[in-house]
Amino acid sequence: MKTDNSATLPTSIAVTAPRERRTLGTGLAALGVASFSLTFPATAWGLESFGPWSLVTVRSALAALVAGGCLLALRVPLPERRHLPGLAVVALGTVLGFPLLTTLALETSSTAHAAVVVGLLPLTTAACSALRTGHRPSRRFWTAATAGAAAVLAFTVAQSGGALTAADGCLFGALLVCAAGYTEGGRLAGVMPGWQVIGWALVLCLPLSLPGAAVALAYEPAHLTGHGVAGLLWVALGSQFLGLVVWYRGLAAVGIPRASQLQLAQPLLTLVWSALLLGEHFTAAAPVTAVAVLVCIAVTQRS
Repeated sequence: MKTDNSATLPTSIAVTAPRERRTLGTGLAALGVASFSLTFPATAWGLESFGPWSLVTVRSALAALVAGGCLLALRVPLPERRHLPGLAVVALGTVLGFPLLTTLALETSSTAHAAVVVGLLPLTTAACSALRTGHRPSRRFWTAATAGAAAVLAFTVAQSGGALTAADGCLFGALLVCAAGYTEGGRLAGVMPGWQVIGWALVLCLPLSLPGAAVALAYEPAHLTGHGVAGLLWVALGSQFLGLVVWYRGLAAVGIPRASQLQLAQPLLTLVWSALLLGEHFTAAAPVTAVAVLVCIAVTQRS
C-alpha cells in the first residue's frame, strides 16, 4: 500500500520556515546593531573635518546617490502612493532627524553620554510599535526590556559622570524621531524589501540634502583629514544605508518589539568602539553590564 506523506510535509515546512526566518531575521538585525554601534564614534571622527550641518547633509546626499543608483540599476518601480506617508516618516526620522540631532549633540556631548539615548531606544521603539500597530507585548517582555534598559542607563550614565548636558534635548528628540522611523520602516519592510524602504526614504530627502550640502559647505568649509573622511564614509554608507538595509529586513522578519531589544547591546558596543577609536577609558563594570544585558535580550527573544 502506498503511503501518502503529503499531509505531513506542508506541516514540516510550515514549522521549519518560520524558525529559519526568525534566525535569519535576528542575524540581520544584529548586523544592523553592529553597524549602528559605530555611528557615534564615526560621527566624532567626521566632526574633525566637517561642521555638524555639512556632515549631516553630505552624508545624506552621498547615501541617497548610492541608493538611487541601486534603484535605477535594478529598475525598481516607484513606490505605491499609499506607502509615501510611511516613507516620509522614515525619511524625517532616520535619514534627517536622528543624524542631525545626534550630530548637534555630539559637538558638546561625549559618545558615552550619547549612548544613553541608544539604551532607551528599544523601549521607545517597542512602545511606538505598540501604539502604531496595536500589538501588545507580554508583561515578561516589558519587565526584561525595562531591566535591560535600566542596566544600560546605569552603566552609560556612570561612564559620563552622571551629569546632564545641554545636548540632552537633542538626544531625547533624536530618540523619539528614530523610534517613529524604525516603526514605520519595519512595517513597510513587510511589504517591500528593506533596502528599498531606506533607499526610497533617502531619495525622498535628496531635494533637501543636496542643496543643503552645498549651502552648509559654503558656511562650514571642510578641512579634510583621514579620520574625517573615514567617519563620513561610514555614517553615509555603513550606518545610513547598508546598516538600515539589514536592520529593516530583520525588523520585518522577527517583529519590531523583539528585534528592537537587540539594540540593548548597542551602547556597550559603542563604548568599546569609543575606547578603541577615540581613546576613551571604561571601568570593570563593562563585562558585568554586558552579561546583564545579554540575559535581558535572551528573555525578550523568548517572550
